[in-house]
Amino acid sequence: MEFANAGAIDRSVRVLLGAVLLGLGWGGVVEGIPGLVMKYGGFVALFTGVAGFCPLYLPFGITTRRKPS
Repeated sequence: MEFANAGAIDRSVRVLLGAVLLGLGWGGVVEGIPGLVMKYGGFVALFTGVAGFCPLYLPFGITTRRKPS
């Protein structure tokens, strides 16, 4: 059974967004609560991008993967 539900473009955007958010949060560009939110959000985006799986897609039956032809 295949659990991946994120397609290539979705995954790429998540990894890029995660890296940017982590860089802003950990780099000290954004501090305080917004910086903390960026750190956690960046980690989640990066993790889901690398894993290719988004748990929020499950209840809605969403997938951004291409169907095999």
